Amino acid sequence: MAGRVAQTAITLPGIPHVKSGKVREVFDLGEHYLLVATDRISAFDCVMPNGIPQKGVLLNQLSAWWFNHLRALTPNHVVTTRFADFPASLQPFRDQLEGRSMIVRKTRVLPIECVARGYLIGSGWKEYQATGSVCGIALRPGYRLADQLDEPIFTPAAKADHGHDENIDFEAVIRTIGPDAAHHVRQTTLVLYREAARHASRCGIILADTKFEFGVDTDGHIILIDEALTPDSSRYWPADGYQPGMNPPSFDKQFVRDYLEAAHWDKTPPAPALPDDVIIRTRALYLEAYHRLTGETLVADVFTA
Repeated sequence: MAGRVAQTAITLPGIPHVKSGKVREVFDLGEHYLLVATDRISAFDCVMPNGIPQKGVLLNQLSAWWFNHLRALTPNHVVTTRFADFPASLQPFRDQLEGRSMIVRKTRVLPIECVARGYLIGSGWKEYQATGSVCGIALRPGYRLADQLDEPIFTPAAKADHGHDENIDFEAVIRTIGPDAAHHVRQTTLVLYREAARHASRCGIILADTKFEFGVDTDGHIILIDEALTPDSSRYWPADGYQPGMNPPSFDKQFVRDYLEAAHWDKTPPAPALPDDVIIRTRALYLEAYHRLTGETLVADVFTA
């Protein structure tokens, strides 16, 4: 894209690298981790060869905004996103880090994707059509595609190293992390979803579903980690475009998925490069969601715990 380059790779010589995700890079700072959100975008479990300019900045700052907004409901892992407060060892990397990174507490990550659904869409809709239930939760008959559920439900998934996460029932969560932790993350997930959905509604946005991750800190407390309520981890729909019975327009990467479906790609690597018009439209959707939800414009320093 003319005048804009997506920052899809992060290299910090001398800073120990822990792992690469589809979007984020993790570095070890000793007591803490450094999380860096790149401009990479994935679809169908494959990272696209070109990214979305400023996407990492938006994801990082929207997560920071939500972590701050929800901190009264549950503790989280954020130490700071203010680059001025980063250690001296990171100061030479301002161009790569400012605005798109946060320093976080280390935790033992719970191997469960904690999903809250308020609407019936995606894999939940497919499972409901086949079985009348979602993740072992029986639902009443008569729901249509994208209908609002009578009550939000907790629909966990087991994390997969490769491919899609697998939907599981609550008993599997108990077997994986124990009953106390399982009940805690279920309750916290639904409390966070309800508050986030209320806020989004005031902004003219429907939060259809979202995914949270939790970890256990050094004091043994379960805290919110990773990202929070970004378009990558949530389905956001414009309220004025919502109509039950049809697939609503969205503020997430559905525009990318739709392009790839139309391109007849077989969904195996390597993925095709995204054309400029898809990049421009996707970036605009992410930015609109950010502005509506936060009432802010993108800036480098937005949050300190």
